Amino acid sequence: MVLRISLVAALAAAALPVPAQSPASGLAASVEKQLPVLTETYKHLHRNPELSRHEEKTSAYMAAELRKLGYLVTEHVGKYEDGTQAFGVAAVLENGAGPRLLIRTDMDGLPVEEKTGLEYASTVRSTNAQGQDVGVMHACGHDLHMTVLLGAASEMAARKSQWHGTLVLIGQPAEEVIQGAAALMADHLYERFGRPDFVLSEHDDPAHAAGSVAIKGGPLLASANTLTVVIRGVGGHGSAPQAGKDPILLAAEFVLVAQTIVSRQIDPQQPAVLSVGTIHGGTKNNIIPDEVTLGMTLRTYSPAVRDQIIAAVRRTANGLAEAYGVPADRMPTVTLGESTPATFNDGPLAERLRAVAAATLGAEHVDVAESVMGSEDVGLYSLEGKIPAVMFRVGTSDAGKLAESRKSGVPLPGLHSALFAPVYSPAITTGVTAMTAMALDLLK
Repeated sequence: MVLRISLVAALAAAALPVPAQSPASGLAASVEKQLPVLTETYKHLHRNPELSRHEEKTSAYMAAELRKLGYLVTEHVGKYEDGTQAFGVAAVLENGAGPRLLIRTDMDGLPVEEKTGLEYASTVRSTNAQGQDVGVMHACGHDLHMTVLLGAASEMAARKSQWHGTLVLIGQPAEEVIQGAAALMADHLYERFGRPDFVLSEHDDPAHAAGSVAIKGGPLLASANTLTVVIRGVGGHGSAPQAGKDPILLAAEFVLVAQTIVSRQIDPQQPAVLSVGTIHGGTKNNIIPDEVTLGMTLRTYSPAVRDQIIAAVRRTANGLAEAYGVPADRMPTVTLGESTPATFNDGPLAERLRAVAAATLGAEHVDVAESVMGSEDVGLYSLEGKIPAVMFRVGTSDAGKLAESRKSGVPLPGLHSALFAPVYSPAITTGVTAMTAMALDLLK
């Protein structure tokens, strides 16, 4: 009787249509098999960081790995404003008719001396743009980003039967100085490699547990503007300040008054941050210098608010100088430097990719990303929103330590910290799995 029932069941099952496998079927297991190789990749990249605009060895490594996977690779993509050629990498994999997807990773390290004590810690030293000897570290996780891209590149190359279209992978230099994306676009990126239908990227995030991703539509990262303010005075002997106009005292007051611009002149419903990061002036204790230079960073989501604050910085500097009796020909100067627009995730695309991530990783491993005042230049690839673009976040923190941090209020070492140390194994596998699943969905 048991045999007969089993036989009937088997015949009935044979008559049923076999459900089609999802393109992401078996993806997690496949990525897990890659982990030993990806771990070595991650540690190699972590040990060998290069500063912005100097990513020569890093870009060559990325190009070589992508060529091994069958991508058509072009090196030295990108041109900076000063005419210097950049170390950008563009890798293309064509697979018939279909959409064109661009996935971008960044490659540069930071002038940070690593203090993690890890066995694979960076000991690299280099010379920065100011001629200073500095330690170099992947303190923002670009080593993790590159590893995730290579893992996804491998999965996509192995799964060509599951997607159609063109995949364009970008290794971008100089993200930390927000010059790389502009350099690639200035070198006719889309004219040379095709304008994409979608742009996808990811960023590691210690605010989320390793093994999870976070995604949201709408504003994600603020715009960034660098301002250089030169407070000019009339120098002299430190024993006779009345004989000159002390720019150090004026600069000190300017720093304090400038902090009231956001708190008292900007709508509190509009996010904005204005910070002084550097201040330089003087050569000797008993000499009042002629000028003091301040380096400032401005973060907003609104171009109108940005312009309002820049105007207020100029007005504040000039007003204080006039109050101090600084001569008209010694008024302060305010110069704009590096800038990048705010990063906005396309709403419908973000919801589509959230559903993909939930189906692939499990809904419990998909968080809602937070809008923060940090900045990126990845938004340039969307052509001011004309191309749907999404950046998702990959968690990097130990779940237990993160919970304790939230409970105690003591933050874990974060991005740009000399102590930043991602829990790399689950972060890598989760990042590769999510990115591959998203790419398969967009190119299905």
